[in-house]
Amino acid sequence: MAGRLEAAPVTLAGITFSDELGGVVLHGGWGRGTLADPFVLVEDITDDGPAVLVVRGLRTRLDSPAGVAGQLGFVVEKIVTNRTSRPWHAFELELRERLDQASTYEDGLSFNQAAHAARAFTADRFTTVETTDEPLDAVVFADGLVPPGGTVTVSAMVTDYTPLDTFYLLQRRESPIAARATGRADG
Repeated sequence: MAGRLEAAPVTLAGITFSDELGGVVLHGGWGRGTLADPFVLVEDITDDGPAVLVVRGLRTRLDSPAGVAGQLGFVVEKIVTNRTSRPWHAFELELRERLDQASTYEDGLSFNQAAHAARAFTADRFTTVETTDEPLDAVVFADGLVPPGGTVTVSAMVTDYTPLDTFYLLQRRESPIAARATGRADG
C-alpha cells in the first residue's frame, strides 16, 4: 500500500513482533515476556479492518511464562491507541498459526488454554472478558469504550506446545464472537 506507515519490527527476548501486514503501526516495546516483566507493545490501530501483528521466534524461546514443562510462551501487554474514526465497544485478540485459517486445538497455540486457573486477562477500559478456545482461539474484551484518539491497555498470556517459527495475532474491534464468559477483565 502506497504511503502506509510501518515501523521497524520490535525484538524482545528473542521474539520479534512486526506490523508488516498492516492495520497497525507498532511504535516500540520492552520487557522479557514473563508474568513479572511482560512484553509491553505500544501501537496505533489505524484501520477498521483486522490489525495483524506477525510474531516470530517462539521456537527459540527456552522458558514458559507459566512454568509448564514443554510449553513455550510469553505474557504480553498491549497499549493500543485508536487512530480510527470510530469508537470501539469491544476489542478482540485472535491467535492463528496460518493467517487464512483459525487456530485449532491440535496446533497447540492458545491463550494459555491448558491452565484454566491461570488465564488472567486484563483491560483498563473494558469490564468483561469472553474467551473462545474452539473452533478458534480468541479473547474479547467488552463492556467499555475506547473513543477515537483514546488508548486501551490489554494483557494476555500466549502459549504453544508445538510452536512454529511464525504465527499471527489478529486484533479486531466491535466484532463479538460466540463465547463463554470467564469473568471480569481484571483477573
